[in-house]
Amino acid sequence: MNDFEWDPNGLIPQKEVYSVSRLNSEVRALLEGSFPLLWVEGEISNLARPSSGHLYFSLKDARAQVRCAMFRNRNQLLRFRPDNGMQVLIRARVGLYEGRGEFQLVAEHMEESGDGALRRAFEELKQKLEREGLFDIAAKKSMPALPRAIGVITSPTGAAIRDVLTVLKRRFPALPVIIYPAAVQGENAAREMVDMIRLAEQRQECDVLLITRGGGSLEDLWAFNEEILARAIYDCQLPVVAAVGHEIDFTIADLVADYRAPTPSAAAEHLSPDQGEWQDMLTQKLRILQKSWQHQLQQSSTQLQHLNTRLLQQHPGTRLKQWSQRIDELEMRYQLAIRHQLDKKRFRLEKTDSRLYQHSPVNRLTQLQQHQQQLWHRLQQGMNTKISNSKLSLSTLTRALDAISPLATLDRGYSILHKADHTIIREHKQVQRGEQITARLAKGHLKLRVEEN
Repeated sequence: MNDFEWDPNGLIPQKEVYSVSRLNSEVRALLEGSFPLLWVEGEISNLARPSSGHLYFSLKDARAQVRCAMFRNRNQLLRFRPDNGMQVLIRARVGLYEGRGEFQLVAEHMEESGDGALRRAFEELKQKLEREGLFDIAAKKSMPALPRAIGVITSPTGAAIRDVLTVLKRRFPALPVIIYPAAVQGENAAREMVDMIRLAEQRQECDVLLITRGGGSLEDLWAFNEEILARAIYDCQLPVVAAVGHEIDFTIADLVADYRAPTPSAAAEHLSPDQGEWQDMLTQKLRILQKSWQHQLQQSSTQLQHLNTRLLQQHPGTRLKQWSQRIDELEMRYQLAIRHQLDKKRFRLEKTDSRLYQHSPVNRLTQLQQHQQQLWHRLQQGMNTKISNSKLSLSTLTRALDAISPLATLDRGYSILHKADHTIIREHKQVQRGEQITARLAKGHLKLRVEEN
């Protein structure tokens, strides 16, 4: 009978009385067992840093707040210093502080909201693409030693393109540069850069692509972390160089590209040959060629002297004449061969100089100026034709308007009758006998009075 107590109406169960400690303990177990680790975002307030090294704070939004605790072994791993008013994202367990019966979150991880979310998305995409092999070194294409032309995908008004052009002008001004304009920041930036990659592949007018922009925050550079751009770079048939931001900036595009340069200027340095080095190399090869010719000529001369010596030693008359004639023939053939080799090497050298001259920016500038003059002439012709057509159309419309104008009807002797309130009279019932009306003629008006209706 211990679980029941007596009542006049019969036996009733005894009341089960909880202590406060028991209640808080069971509620805490219930909360912790009902919720998994949660991601919660909010603003830090009431931040406290006691000597224990733990952090205590409230996380709030516009309508509510919740108490939070982050113990020392966890907050020592933070990469930033939390402060009141800071918007953060925490991964936490739901719990209850039994000592005060206070609902709270126990934070396991904390990161700055916004930028932290972007970094998490960056890491997830990075791991996904890495598993698929988009970062493999074996899949990366080699860079051309002397590009036929360099395609640059970037904003045409940004600082990056100015840096690239400045370096290319200094190192190898004859190297053509084709700019494929695209936004490098914003919602549609990744799609525009993908379109430019495909356009460059379609045109086949360059043999290496440079995707670049200046520095910025993680959010500013996010277009270079989007999956569609990463896959377009990986699938591109042309070698792709990525130079995004400053040396400390790293994007998904850098990892997928065939070569990653720390800055736009460094990318231009890597892609362009040094004009002075090429000139020195050509000069050196010419010297080696000249030495080779001289050596060959010296060997031929030595051989000729040796043959002359043998002839003098043997001195048979007939054979001497034959060998003398043969020596003269060989000498002439050697000289012809040497001259032929000299002419051939000189021709190749002149052809190389001609190619360098053809790629000069001065010729390109002249062609662009001629093209501009042609476009200006076509624009003037188009404007004159448009004005003539507009005048002809206006004249036609004027004649058509005159043909249907009421004034033309009045010119044929008709008139328009209206009352004093300017109401047009269309039938005799609208006027009374003796009423004053007005007749409008082609020229002037007449005041009339109705005599009979």
